[in-house]
Amino acid sequence: MVQSSLATKSQSFDLVKAEIEQTIRQAETSLERFQENRESGEDLQNCVDYINQLRGIFVLVELRGGTLLCQEAVGIANDVPVGANDDKNILLTTLNSALFILRRYVEYYHQQREDHPELLLPIINDLREARREKPYPESWFFDVDVSKRPNFCATVPLAPFEGTDAEYEIMARRMRLTLQVALLGVLRERSDVVSKKLLSRAARGFARLCRGQPMGQMWCLFSTVAEAMLDRNMGFNKARKRTLMRVEKYAREVVYVGRVATAKDAPDSLIRDLIYILYRSGSSNPEVTSTLTAFRLAPAEYTDATLDAHSKRLYGPGADVLKSLSEALQEELNQLKDKLDIIERGIEPDLAELASIAETLERLANTLLVLDLKQLSALARTEAGKLRQWEADNRLPAGDELYELADAVLGIESAVVQMVTRGITSETDALAKVRSNREESLYLREALFVVADEARSALTLAKRAITAFIESDYDKMHLANLPATLHSIWGGLQMINDPEAAKVLKRVALSIESKLLESRQPPSNQVLEALADALTSLEYYIEGIGQREDRNVDLLKLAESSLDDVGL
Repeated sequence: MVQSSLATKSQSFDLVKAEIEQTIRQAETSLERFQENRESGEDLQNCVDYINQLRGIFVLVELRGGTLLCQEAVGIANDVPVGANDDKNILLTTLNSALFILRRYVEYYHQQREDHPELLLPIINDLREARREKPYPESWFFDVDVSKRPNFCATVPLAPFEGTDAEYEIMARRMRLTLQVALLGVLRERSDVVSKKLLSRAARGFARLCRGQPMGQMWCLFSTVAEAMLDRNMGFNKARKRTLMRVEKYAREVVYVGRVATAKDAPDSLIRDLIYILYRSGSSNPEVTSTLTAFRLAPAEYTDATLDAHSKRLYGPGADVLKSLSEALQEELNQLKDKLDIIERGIEPDLAELASIAETLERLANTLLVLDLKQLSALARTEAGKLRQWEADNRLPAGDELYELADAVLGIESAVVQMVTRGITSETDALAKVRSNREESLYLREALFVVADEARSALTLAKRAITAFIESDYDKMHLANLPATLHSIWGGLQMINDPEAAKVLKRVALSIESKLLESRQPPSNQVLEALADALTSLEYYIEGIGQREDRNVDLLKLAESSLDDVGL
């Protein structure tokens, strides 16, 4: 039922997406006009009104990040007076950036269908810092009760410190220096590996000094965090750097106050930030698992590495840029495939074509590297090297060699196509590892794309038709063409050998006929919601067809479960 509510939430978003995009454009236009004419109080007020309107919409569709961003944007806009001087330029620039990122996040959510408000924290904190307010911590959207803490030192082996007070002070100063060196390396963006090892070492040292005292618990937890960050190659963003500086404050107290400082407990806010890092780490180390289990937490489905990739997508090029780039790359790939086709057919093969294909692949490799698609870039460069070798050997590739080259080109093409809908992510780059099945027909592969596009369009039409049916007081004319449309998709799914999806789709179509078209009574809300959830689940499932992704059969089970819930 949680998945069903998520599907309903996505459907609600679809209904207002166009209005959201239009309102963002209006806010940007009003802000641009005010920047050109600082005396135009009307344009500034219009901008504030549009952002408030957006905030109301985001509250309605339950997008927490969008709601908070709009709240902070209104605050910064209210700090800009009519006739603002150049000293307010930083406020206006930050506000403009916030609207741009907000538009990108709407686009991201529409494609991803998952709300990750933490992705908006960097721009939210930029707004707060522009107003000279304290930024939110990384764990702001993380809900966990840290008031009842387990024994963090239970999984951290510590040798007892047996020394004099003077030796205690010496070790405390040494450990603080170790921590400061690590912190300095982080701030200067030097070797992360070295910095994390130093952090771990300092944390264990302070844990020994504070052993048996409340503050020792924080240092044991910090040691576990440092080890997890090292193990999972986690980076240091601005929020984590601020967390490190907070930790350093307690190291300073141990040095200057002495043993008395160890009797103090670390605040809940710091513990929550450290637990959040463990939660996002994706580490399966026993000490991490034990700590998370104590708070009744499972490792995050979206690890830090995944969120980092999605963040690059959010703050990187937009859909319009990606579309233009994809089209340009596809055109070049089509020319390359034509040349490969000539070689494969043996139609006047020319060894000079090998050099031409190699040059094209090398250009693609450079472009893919700039886009941070390193695996795909390496794949293209490797195949280019093979072509150069064939040219040097004065021979054409054998059948198997040519098939491998074709596999690589098709893998790059799949990534280029997926770039438009999924953005530039680690998932896109992972297509370099996927080698197509040589027994699979190229025509069948092309049919997958066609069926997926047609099915997505038809399901979108079905949802719109049902919405129109409801808004028109159940006028069945809006549903007249639905059975035939859904039946055509059913045939396409049968053609590409996906009988399970075809069965679910047929069941949805029959439900629409029996409960909406043939019934004399208006359908209940439960039936309408079940149909909407089933259609949405099918839509998500079909998005993976033709994208070289494993088909998520759980989505089909979810669609069937939605129908089962109301006896359809």
